[in-house]
Amino acid sequence: MSPARFFTRPIRICFSILLLAAGVSLTWLAPTSPSGQEPEGHQPRVLVLNYQGPIGPASSEYLSQGLTKARERDAELMVLRLDTPGGLDDSMRQMIQDILASPVPVAVYVAPGGARAASAGTYILYAAHVAAMAPGTNLGAATPIRMGGLPLPLGGNDPEENSDQGADDQDAEDDSSFEELDTASTKTVEDAVAYIRALARLRDRNADWAERAVRQSASLSNSEALEEDVIDYEARSLENLLDQLDGMFVALPDDRRTRLTTSNARVEEINPDWRIELLAIITNPNLTLIFLMLGVYGLIFEFMNPGMFFPGIVGAICLLLGLYSVAVLPVNLTGFALLLLGLVLMVGEAFAPSFGVLGIGGVAAFVLGGTLLFDSSMPGYEISPWTLGALTVISVLLLVIVLRMAIRSHRRPVQTGAEEMIGQQAEVLKWSGGKGQIFVHGERWKAVADEQLKKGQTVEVLALDGLTVRVRSVENDR
Repeated sequence: MSPARFFTRPIRICFSILLLAAGVSLTWLAPTSPSGQEPEGHQPRVLVLNYQGPIGPASSEYLSQGLTKARERDAELMVLRLDTPGGLDDSMRQMIQDILASPVPVAVYVAPGGARAASAGTYILYAAHVAAMAPGTNLGAATPIRMGGLPLPLGGNDPEENSDQGADDQDAEDDSSFEELDTASTKTVEDAVAYIRALARLRDRNADWAERAVRQSASLSNSEALEEDVIDYEARSLENLLDQLDGMFVALPDDRRTRLTTSNARVEEINPDWRIELLAIITNPNLTLIFLMLGVYGLIFEFMNPGMFFPGIVGAICLLLGLYSVAVLPVNLTGFALLLLGLVLMVGEAFAPSFGVLGIGGVAAFVLGGTLLFDSSMPGYEISPWTLGALTVISVLLLVIVLRMAIRSHRRPVQTGAEEMIGQQAEVLKWSGGKGQIFVHGERWKAVADEQLKKGQTVEVLALDGLTVRVRSVENDR
């Protein structure tokens, strides 16, 4: 055997042993599922979002982030556990657009018991690939709210309902009340009806009841919604819902269909991050009012005491947050104008004291503006009376402080200027023929008097005429 073959054979044997050991190690170290029979990546994954509160910019951003994570993690399903009284139309439509365009199926689950999907929540439920409700929940009352006024009058011109009820007198009154709606209100209702009927047809759900929910604010409990073919499932828990959904076929965009595998899925809850939490805070109507108040008063204190910086910085930040909130929320322009007028008048009282006239008018305008700033009939976006009352009390207290400072400064003797010279005592430096020079405030002044004075005598300043003062002897009053 040649020397080359003598050394090559052991090297091949060692290399083969290393390859075998590496293969065994990779197999042993490979991640396995909890059962130890298949890789973890093959286990279906379900993402769960929990949202409770009015529909607004925060809920829209929360759903968008959840759908993005569902796509990145190749989730089998995303469940939105919802409890809402309704909310903003723009945010609702953005959420629905995200659901309709999602390549991951979305299930809206109204839970827990006692929850509701009212107003905007009904539209979102209709848009979902899967609609489910827990026992003791309800949905409906989807009549649009007219911002700046009262809710749109109820009643409708549903032909089927009118024929079923025989077109009695009450129906005639309802029809006439609906016909009396102004053009803008009619357009709003008809647009909402067309929108929810389109969602119902897309998901093969009860479109007639959806129209009644818009026109007549109809509502249903969970069991009634299942009977009326408004929802797909009634589930007592999330686990129960996933068991029922296992094997269901769902239509996705681009005419694709997928079969859900959810019975043994791994459930992951997605919590809102700090940006969503911050967005939820700054779009709270009560905090909007507080931010505007802090912003204006912070700038007032900075202008009154230049160089402090802290009140000005905090005030500017709060004012910008308040204005951002006003930009994204449905604001009544009349209420906002009154609110700004009240703040301007209170600022005017601080810088140009009118002994309460501007301040009282500012407080009154502020209270009226805060009351009208947001429509009280908009679910979740009404101003709390306690918040408005607390801010009003604070404004009155600050107004009283400003008034006391103004009155005190008005009564205080003059400390600067030519008027401050009057009444001051001075020393005669030299005097001759009814005129001379005096020394006051470290300065020499020309002086005249109706009496003869002498050097070193103490005199009192009576008047100032240009650069000459009129004086008199202090000893004459003793």
